[in-house]
Amino acid sequence: MTAVAPARAPVAPAAGAMPVVALIGNPNTGKSTLFNALTGLRQKTANYPGVTVERHTGTLQLGQRTVSLVDLPGTYALSAQSPDEMVAVDVLLGHVADVDRPRAVLAVVDATNLRRNLFLVTQLAELGLPLVVALNLWDVAEARGIHIDHQLLGRRLNARVVPISAARDIGLDALRSALTEALDAPCPPPLAVLPEPAAAARDLWARVAATGSHLRPYEVERALIDAGGVAERRFELSADAAFVAELQDLRTRLSRGSPLAAMEAKARYDLIGSVLSECEHRPPPVTAMAERVDRVTNHPVIGVLLFLAVMLGVFQAVFSWATPLMDLIDGATGALAGWVRSVLPPGAIASMLVDGGIAGVGSVVIFLPQILILFAFIIVLEDSGYMPRVAFMVDRLMRSVGLSGQSFIPMLSSFACAVPGIMATRVIPERRDRLATILAAPFMTCSARLPVYALLIGAFVPNHRYLGGAINLQGLVLFGLYLLGILGGVLTALIVKRTILRGPTPTFLIELPPYRLPNLKSVALKLLERGRVFLIRAGTVIFTVAVVIWALAYFPRPGEAVEARFDAERAAATATFDGAELDAELAAIDAEAAVEQLEASWLGRIGRGLAPAFAPLGWDWKVTAAVVAGFPAREVVIAILGTIYAVGDVGGGDDALITRLRDAEHPDGAPVFTTGMAVGLLIFYAFCLQCAATLAVMYRETGSWRWPLGAWAYMTGLGYVGALLAYRLLG
Repeated sequence: MTAVAPARAPVAPAAGAMPVVALIGNPNTGKSTLFNALTGLRQKTANYPGVTVERHTGTLQLGQRTVSLVDLPGTYALSAQSPDEMVAVDVLLGHVADVDRPRAVLAVVDATNLRRNLFLVTQLAELGLPLVVALNLWDVAEARGIHIDHQLLGRRLNARVVPISAARDIGLDALRSALTEALDAPCPPPLAVLPEPAAAARDLWARVAATGSHLRPYEVERALIDAGGVAERRFELSADAAFVAELQDLRTRLSRGSPLAAMEAKARYDLIGSVLSECEHRPPPVTAMAERVDRVTNHPVIGVLLFLAVMLGVFQAVFSWATPLMDLIDGATGALAGWVRSVLPPGAIASMLVDGGIAGVGSVVIFLPQILILFAFIIVLEDSGYMPRVAFMVDRLMRSVGLSGQSFIPMLSSFACAVPGIMATRVIPERRDRLATILAAPFMTCSARLPVYALLIGAFVPNHRYLGGAINLQGLVLFGLYLLGILGGVLTALIVKRTILRGPTPTFLIELPPYRLPNLKSVALKLLERGRVFLIRAGTVIFTVAVVIWALAYFPRPGEAVEARFDAERAAATATFDGAELDAELAAIDAEAAVEQLEASWLGRIGRGLAPAFAPLGWDWKVTAAVVAGFPAREVVIAILGTIYAVGDVGGGDDALITRLRDAEHPDGAPVFTTGMAVGLLIFYAFCLQCAATLAVMYRETGSWRWPLGAWAYMTGLGYVGALLAYRLLG
């Protein structure tokens, strides 16, 4: 059951504060596309205070006035049942601590499906706020022969109705004008779908408010109608027992033997039907091309094969298209490192900047092209309407492990990052199913794993190509690792649903949005935001960790006796050799000195102390130190490896981290990264839970450390066993 807090006091707008417009709509109506079209780059993402619900805000210029546009979570109704829906209602009612109550509401509706969308719109009209309705997909509706009298619709709803196509930037100037008028207009009288309950609720609210309650009239009305809902529970927390009893008496008297919620739904749909009979004309239904396409994409066999083919193509592109950009970043990083070495004298400062900062951060940033290519494909597939069909298609598979297609959406989100994926489980009503999905979500291959995969695959998987170069082995291996993560998550869900979280399989309903061409501007903005987040992480967390690891690897410095010994060896080599032989001998001495320095450093001592625990996996102390130090965030291991293997590097050879990993040796001369060890390390990262942010959000969503710590121990153990088996079997 969702935790409910008492209503906050209404937030008084700060003097001179920007007016707020709330953007709201059903899922899959193009709300995000419209938000991006209106705000462009003037937007930011944060969390609402006190909850793990993301908040997207942007600034919108309306003539000489700057307005704050708040993008609320998608919802079908204001009868809040989940944290996302509660946040949307609280913002609309002015209960959120750092968000002024909106001066106007912008509702986005699908012009091709008004009957469903107007349910939410009629509820918004009950709030008594100026309402602007954006009839999105207007061009699609016209192409289907759907004619809507938007001016008559506006009069019936007491709202400003504007036809638009957000994806094609059609009607946006008219929408801005309507918003300007709404901000200057007085608040309209609230719509009353059930006049008698609305009047009774307002009378009850007046007496409850006199006792100091911060509830709004609309909340009391929802508490009266939605028996057992969030609004009633909040009313019970905010009002005296006598008022709670009066609420129940009112419900009994007004229901006349039928639940008020059912009476409201009938009255609301009767109103919607009456409005549409006047405002909308639809041609006789015909079999559209989208329906024929759905027969293929939703087919239990063909649809699965098509999805696998699409994802295989994505992973091929990740390696094939990113190479030139990665080479460019690698060259720029090397040039920057060389320039810093040339302008700074040798010593700790130069080493910290080059070996710690540039080598550490650069070894992660080089994978930015691959991450952006993967994100671009996922965004396009989501915006095109294909991903909800995949969720519908995999419902049968999910039900076989005790879940439903509803769990697929959070798991799909986890391919970008497990944190929003786990947060997305709030839409799952049953707690057992929500917990099972939370435990399965971290297995999905997130963007933080991709740099690790890309490094190891690029280093130890040959770039063989098949079918005339259309298929490459590296892409196949990456595809296999994604499938391995999916398999781990599905099997985990099966185990917990058959044991500690045993319960019935939930039902699953999902609306399939129409196919549409993604808006390139919206795709670019989403891609830019994800790239920005990655670079900020690289410039802060990863840089900090890289410098700390550099310090652990650099200090303490060798004593004078050790330095004198290596200086003597260099002098002897200079007296004995010349030309290329001298260069090779000096490079070997420098490498030996660097290894001895690393072994004597604090990092070396830590790695050697923990190395016996990971020696059965074929890891040396360097890999052990990098993996252990990277537990707070898995992608940091690349920066750590880059730092460890760059310390003592004097140039004159290939500075690529891949080359240094290939050349790594045990003390007996045996290579560290054998096939079995490299495959085992990939399996370890496919399973191991190395992300402090994921553990923190698991704690926040479950309310206990039992689940995140149990998940960490389970996934780490699974990764260890998988790496051990790979090393033993493959050698």
